[in-house]
Amino acid sequence: MTKENMIRKLTSRKLWMAVAAFVSGMIVAFDGEASTAETVSGLILQAGAVISYILAEGWADAAH
Repeated sequence: MTKENMIRKLTSRKLWMAVAAFVSGMIVAFDGEASTAETVSGLILQAGAVISYILAEGWADAAH
């Protein structure tokens, strides 16, 4: 797998939505509170946005 391909996958919103859905689903499945699942899901999506931004900027800077 190339570096560009890995960056493209890590910056995918679909990936981060899937991770958030899986984790929040697991929280609820193991008798966690829905509010906890929502909070954790939100944190995952925010982290995904930050990671995506950092990787995309690094990729753009490397291209120049």
